[in-house]
Amino acid sequence: MKHPREYRGLEVIVLGLARSGVAAAKLFHQKGAIVTVNDKKERSACPEADELEALGISVVCGFHPDTLVHAGVALVVKNPGIPYSVEPIRQALELGIEVITEVEVAYQFCEAPIIGITGSNGKTTTTTLIGLMLDQAGLSPVVAGNIGRALTEAAPEVTADNWMVVELSSFQLKGTTSFRPKIAMLLNLYETHLDYHGTMDDYIASKAKIFANQTEADTAILNWDDAVCRALIPTLRAQVLPFSMIETLDHGVYFESESEMLVYANGQGQIRPIMRASEMGMPGSFNVENALAAAAAALTAGVQPSVIADVLRSFRGVEHRLELVRELEGVTFYNNSKATNSAAAIKSIEAFDQQVVLIAGGLDRGSDYMELLPTFRDRIKGVVTMGQTREKITHIAELAGISRLETVDTAKDAADAVIQAVQLAWQMCEPGDIVLLSPACASWDMFPSYEDRGRMFKESVHNL
Repeated sequence: MKHPREYRGLEVIVLGLARSGVAAAKLFHQKGAIVTVNDKKERSACPEADELEALGISVVCGFHPDTLVHAGVALVVKNPGIPYSVEPIRQALELGIEVITEVEVAYQFCEAPIIGITGSNGKTTTTTLIGLMLDQAGLSPVVAGNIGRALTEAAPEVTADNWMVVELSSFQLKGTTSFRPKIAMLLNLYETHLDYHGTMDDYIASKAKIFANQTEADTAILNWDDAVCRALIPTLRAQVLPFSMIETLDHGVYFESESEMLVYANGQGQIRPIMRASEMGMPGSFNVENALAAAAAALTAGVQPSVIADVLRSFRGVEHRLELVRELEGVTFYNNSKATNSAAAIKSIEAFDQQVVLIAGGLDRGSDYMELLPTFRDRIKGVVTMGQTREKITHIAELAGISRLETVDTAKDAADAVIQAVQLAWQMCEPGDIVLLSPACASWDMFPSYEDRGRMFKESVHNL
């Protein structure tokens, strides 16, 4: 796309009145574009509409008008979650109108070097860690994107003296054309969001766009242990810095199993220990993996290993990501509502040596959940299921030979369902057990978001 100032006097359509859409609409309006914002939600569900109209921006709510997209439109900026199959986007593509997400818009303004983080799991924790590491090193990071502030809102405010640390989804990256992070990171790739992407190939290609415009002056950080990530390496122009939980790397950041140290090898024979994994403030091997990735980015940005270690010792995790809720009569409750796919659920279960009573289930995206079977067989004491996938996950538990099985009454509203799930899980426990909310599913069948699901869980646990 062109710089937003070049759209002065041209018609720009913004689809979606979420945080990123509002920020993009304001930005193009400030640069003199003729902006129309469209959201299929009813006007009563679009509280931002009044503010935008007061600025002189046209807002259409409740439907997508047939005449919204036409040959005179110069650009369509879409909310990342809106699928490409919706009529306005389909029309735009047929007319040859560029369709982008706000990440592309923000990039045109951003003077700071960008660290972009994507992957199926671990993005928010890794992004948060990188922000903390750079902050403690005095590098003035601004954290935005799929976490915190909209990127379009934050990007115009930063200078070359800052670092922009950006969490990026496949939805956001799919709509980019020239976006180029100085440091780009791909944490892992698992089968997820196929209801949006249609195929795994499209999902992988969308994630890989984070590297598309990098040059030899940039750094690409990848998970050496993930075969799909590793297969991308021959296509990259950037300098590759891998991280690994299982291999000793000549150049990269890795976990040394014998000493249990996080280690950096600079590629010139120098090995720099960072810290012991046992000193970290977060439980779970997957958090060691997140720490390796964050350390790789921080080291590339110039942060010293001692600063990285200080952050990893003090950081206790992000809300809804293996979050300790409370201990009650010897039973410990953890909220991992962000586990919206099987891979994330498996990693959280495997973080514990104790017996786990699992609360799982949610939106049905068509998976059979067979990948859960080995972990269920080896690690799970009892399962409470809820949501659209309750029968599928119960079936996996039965195949695993788990006898303690309960299903939440689906007639209950979301809050009552969570209360019942917590009570049923609690009744299965003995002192020393873990109750873990790790749904392996998105939340949208019963809850507005995974955050709401996690907060209801925490409230129910505290009310026991």
